[in-house]
Amino acid sequence: PTLAVEKDLLYARLGRTYTDEAFDELCFEFGVELDDITSEKEDAIKGSASKLSKETLASLSDAVVYKIDVPANRYDLLCVEGLSRGLKIFLGDMEAPVYKIVGEPTATMTVQKTNCDKIRPFVVCAILRDITFDQERYNSFIDLQDQLHRNLCRQRTLVAIGTHDLDSVKGPFKYDARDPEAINFVPLTHDTESFSGKSLLEFYEKDATCKHLKPYVGIIKDSPLYPVVMDSEERVMSLPPIINGNHSKIKLETKNVFIECTATDLTKANIVLDTVVTMFSEYCSAPFTVESVKVDYEENGEIVNSYVTPVLFTRKERATVEFCNSLIGINLSPQEMKTLCNKVQLGPAELLENDTVLEVTVPPTRSDILHPVDIAEDVGIAFGYNNIKKKVPTTSTVGGEFVLNQLGDLLREEIGRAGYIEVLTHGLCSIRDNFTALGRPVAPAVSLSNPANMEYQVVRTTLLPGLLKTLQHNKSSSFTNGFKLFEISDVVLPDDKHVVTDTIVGAKNARRICAVYAGPTSGFEIIHGLVDRVMTLTEVAPEEEYVANSAKGDEENYRISREGWFYTIAELQADSFYAGTYFPGRAAAILLTSPAGERVQIGTFGILHPSVLENFDIQYPASCVVIDL
Repeated sequence: PTLAVEKDLLYARLGRTYTDEAFDELCFEFGVELDDITSEKEDAIKGSASKLSKETLASLSDAVVYKIDVPANRYDLLCVEGLSRGLKIFLGDMEAPVYKIVGEPTATMTVQKTNCDKIRPFVVCAILRDITFDQERYNSFIDLQDQLHRNLCRQRTLVAIGTHDLDSVKGPFKYDARDPEAINFVPLTHDTESFSGKSLLEFYEKDATCKHLKPYVGIIKDSPLYPVVMDSEERVMSLPPIINGNHSKIKLETKNVFIECTATDLTKANIVLDTVVTMFSEYCSAPFTVESVKVDYEENGEIVNSYVTPVLFTRKERATVEFCNSLIGINLSPQEMKTLCNKVQLGPAELLENDTVLEVTVPPTRSDILHPVDIAEDVGIAFGYNNIKKKVPTTSTVGGEFVLNQLGDLLREEIGRAGYIEVLTHGLCSIRDNFTALGRPVAPAVSLSNPANMEYQVVRTTLLPGLLKTLQHNKSSSFTNGFKLFEISDVVLPDDKHVVTDTIVGAKNARRICAVYAGPTSGFEIIHGLVDRVMTLTEVAPEEEYVANSAKGDEENYRISREGWFYTIAELQADSFYAGTYFPGRAAAILLTSPAGERVQIGTFGILHPSVLENFDIQYPASCVVIDL
């Protein structure tokens, strides 16, 4: 995400000034990036498809705006308050604040659990008491909500934020889900006109002046119940995740702010609420304090669950001093590392186990700290990446392409020269396409527990369905001279014995070649020729009995091959797992013999069975080959 902030406002909050180059360097040291230096007027001119009028240009500001790229998981840097606070702590101009919940809960939110569970089950709330807004603070307050909605809230599908003037409403508050026609209120976009829930969403879908709300309409439009937040007098405060009510809107004169976040994910709701209150509680008469709200879940007239929000969760995380030094490439003493934690809001830190373990304090603003790696990264930022000395690695290694990938790339070039078109198909498919439609019994495969639709049930165990569906979708193309397709990709096979790895993944990847020919004739000889070409390219010689059936004669004497490796083909047995895919008597197994004399089947090829062609709606006879690389 990108944060746009006025240069003068940011410098005023920092109590310092910089040249653009010096500020760019500071951003790098802090772990963000100064992406662009512009202005409101300059942005408007760049973004406009037509020339702007003099009146429009005159209304736009020339104030310099910094556009700063912020890491996606640093939600505390999505507003000027969080960015300036983080920079001041980093520069040593202030200590990290301690966020406090004052007193017992002063308000209650009652959730009608049975109804809300059907659409948006969770809500968390907080109160900012005796806050002071001016125009810049108010704009930043709105902008932070927009930033969170776009990022952590996933366009309001996970969390929707509602902010209200507490003095304009009366508690206790209610969160319910009701019939759209039973909800009636004046939305924030209007001054006097009242709408029902259904008519309001229809209006937002069509009205050009409210196009910024249109993307959210689909979240609840087709639901039989719409979520609604009300006060004790049944006045609608918000229709989440769409719009707040006009009655409780925030003004510059607002002194007490009630914040509610409705959600489908309680963890993210708490992160969002903590972010909003920690950023703007600095404007309260008692800075960095917030009042809590009790949330009761009511079902059949009884309270079945309760909790108090905001959580403002402060926790401890650990990383070893050796791990941090090793990962960053430095050699700091434990005491130095402990001191650096204060620069990145991870203090106070403690040293444990004879100064070998660093325990940091993670504030509610740093939900991005999840692992010792995150602690090491912040220690590196505090130390300064520019201060890490360059040194020659103690080991000397030469990188190279993975052998299997190299082989695949070389084969792609050669098979392409043979007239085949390479395709890249989906890794997921239906059970029908992967097994039944190919005439094979349903076998174990890596399956999805919650597939989006029937087309994405399992991870493919063969590349053939993708090629056949490509033929199906290209029926309008000319098949007069034959249609050749191939793919070299991975399939995923169950691996209960952990053949490849000692982990408990239970699956392994296998690189395969699959090619298909479809045309006026079955093209068995064309696919057979491709099999011989692939084996020639991999320097595997045919067995003598196989050569005896060939008309090539002395040509085999000049073949380049690896000693001890041979291949041959044999009729595919009727009881084979793959037999149902091919026309009876028109299929072969590819057998590879190693220098140790071990013979294994590495692939099959043949004419596809008419029922397989019918299942994929292919109107021409076809042949295919599948080889395990």
